[in-house]
This record gives sequence, structure tokens and C-alpha cells, in this order.
Amino acid sequence: MRGEHVLIAGGGIGGLTLALTLHQIGVTCTVFESVRELKPLGVGINLQPNAVRELEDLGIGEAEMDAVGIPAREWALVGLNGREIYSEPRGKLAGYNWHQYAVHRGEFHMMLYRKVIERLGEHAVRLGSKVTGYRKASDGGVTAFVEDRSGSVEEVNGTLLFGADGIHSSIRAQMHPDQPPIHWGGTIMWRGTAKGVPIRSGSSFVGLGTSRHRVVIYPISHPDADGLSDINWIAEQTFDTSHDWSKSGWFRPVGLAEFAHEFDGFVYDWLDLPALLAKSDVAYENPMIDRDPLPTWVDGPVALMGDAAHPMYPTGSNGASQAIVDARQIGRIMIEQGVAAEALAQFDAEFCGPIGQVAMRNRGAGPFGLLNMVDERCGGQFENIDDVIPAAERSAFMLAYQQAAGFAKDKLNAAPRTIPEGAKVARVPA
Repeated sequence: MRGEHVLIAGGGIGGLTLALTLHQIGVTCTVFESVRELKPLGVGINLQPNAVRELEDLGIGEAEMDAVGIPAREWALVGLNGREIYSEPRGKLAGYNWHQYAVHRGEFHMMLYRKVIERLGEHAVRLGSKVTGYRKASDGGVTAFVEDRSGSVEEVNGTLLFGADGIHSSIRAQMHPDQPPIHWGGTIMWRGTAKGVPIRSGSSFVGLGTSRHRVVIYPISHPDADGLSDINWIAEQTFDTSHDWSKSGWFRPVGLAEFAHEFDGFVYDWLDLPALLAKSDVAYENPMIDRDPLPTWVDGPVALMGDAAHPMYPTGSNGASQAIVDARQIGRIMIEQGVAAEALAQFDAEFCGPIGQVAMRNRGAGPFGLLNMVDERCGGQFENIDDVIPAAERSAFMLAYQQAAGFAKDKLNAAPRTIPEGAKVARVPA
């Protein structure tokens, strides 16, 4: 094919990973990002081993990941009484061939941006440019409508268009004009970071509390000379559905006085949560929202990916990981099918249904569902968790989630590279 060029709406984690993947397999692309200047926004996220594997295959190794985060060693759930419900090692300590990383989202995002500029050139990312819609062309290609900050609209032609423009995706809205509104299940999250001494293993992801009232904490940096790390915290409170969540902005800065009192009781001999919150420079408020799964992510030469395709609650810590995996699977399929609508159709057929089910698992609390089970069986108070949920049942619950989300250890370790080393998209001779 001559003149093939892929358009990507959205310069987030998914869009930038797709750009790097397309470059790796010999396909040119342009990323359109609405903000005029990218900044290291956000707090902590986790990247599961299945995503870290893909980053490594993109030439992003442990040294670079260590600069934006820290390998996670443990995942643990603790009841409101401070007693452990479940714990397991993570990453290489669990036998994976790759780490799980807890990273500062903004720093990781900026690293991907720098990689795109280094490898594809500055022209590859157009900032201050928002894709507002598309038109399918008679020759099988697509025209994207790109609006700049002045309101002027330019028509840009491409072979394919990917909507990587998040939960409020304009591409998704055009593809599915009758989609239900954003879904809110009742939970408000407050997020921030503070300097503190890492607990337990020194790099533990800890979910503490109940299904309706909990906090998640984990370090996102290696300890400094004083033994202190940047500790990411997420404090969550579930309200009844009459609460007006729409007044909660996405990453709206808030004062600690607005919510910290709700967590005054989270004090144990191993954690003083109120003291940790008090050390935070800033806190952000977010409603925990998602959307119902779609019947398809594809409209001819246009496809959705990442949060535009499958926005999910962060309960499984795999939203960003799935966006990375989306990009890599798209690359794999393009090698087989070419830069064509047939590749998008195969991507849709393989992943739309299964990943929609993962999103529904996350809406149902994902791996935090163990907290729900504890509440249901004993009201959250216990002396010995084995008397409430036997160890075998807890392990089986976690394994079922890992299998659904694509990072079950044995299967992942045994899997071949998603994109074979050196593989390029095959072209039909002109």
C-alpha cells in the first residue's frame, strides 16, 4: 500500500504506546493531543507484568522504569481492624519474568512522550490539536476533523484512525451516539502523595478497610537517603446514589479538610494514615466512573482503544496496563493483516468481549471483592481470616481475576513475544 498513514486521537499512555509500536513495525503515524503542553500530571498507577513485558520489548528497560517508579514486591488486603486478609508476592518475586511497577503516572507519561519524539521526530505529536470526529472515505480510508485552540478545524486524511482519547472520547461518541451515560457506582476517590517510610516489604501495595470505606497506599519511588519514599495514597468513600458526583471534577484539587476526617480511625501500630495525609502538598478528588461495555470498538477504518474503548474502575490496577497491551496487540495483528480495516476487525473480534468482561469485574470490585466477602461473612471483624474465608478460596479468587485480566503467571511466562523481534508490516508490491 502506498501513502499509508495512521492517525491517533489522544496522546496519553495508550496513544503514545501505539505510536511507538507502529514505528517499531514500520508504520508512520501522527498523534493528535488536545493539550498545548504535556505536563507530568497525576499520581501513582501500577503497571502489571504483562504491560512491563511489552515495554521491555519496546526497548524500555528496568533502568528507565526505575527512574519513574519502583518494582512492587507485594499486594495485600487488610481489614479495617488492621488484620491481614490476603497477601501475595508480585512481579519477579512471584515468579514472573518481569516486574510489576508502581510508577508516577505523569513521569511515566512524559517518558513515553520523550521516546516518541526521539524515535519518530517532533512532527509525530501535534499538541493543541483535538480530533472531534471523523468521516469514512470512499477509498476505505478516513478523514479526521482536527480542531486547534482557536476553533479552526482541519481535515486530515489517513489510512486508519484510532480513538485513544479517553473516557470522554469524541470518537466513541460518534461511533456510538446512543451510548448510555457515564456510570458512577457511588465511590469518590481522593488521591495524593506524601513522603513516608514504606511499610511491610518496603514496596507493598496495601488495600485497607472495607468495600465502602478504604484506603490504598503504595510507594512510587525508591527510598531517598533518609529512607523516605513518595507514598501514593487513594482514600475512598462510597455514598448513596443521591450524592451529586458530577460536582466532583476529574483531578479537582481539594483541601484535606474536605475529606480527611472520614479516615481519622485508620491508625494502627504499623500505619498512621491521618499523619501521612497531613504531609501531602496537594490532594485531588475523582469520582470512580466507567462506561458500560460496547458491542464493538470498530467502525470500518476507525477503532477505539484504551479508556476510549473500555474505561474501567481502578480496582484491578490494570487500566493503564490494558491500554499498553491494546497497542501491542494492534501491532501484532497489523503484521498479520496489514494497515487495513481487516486488522481492526480482528482486534475487535479478539478483545472487545473479553476486555468488556474485565471492566465489569472491576466494577464489581475486582480483586478488592475479597473485602466484600469479608463484610458479608463477618461484618469486617475477625481474629483469624481462615475462619472466614479459607486460604484456598482466597487464592482461587485472585487467580480467577489474574487469568481474566491477562497476567496469570504461568501463561504469561510461557507466551512468545507479542511482536516478534524485527517484525515489520508486510507490503503488497506496487
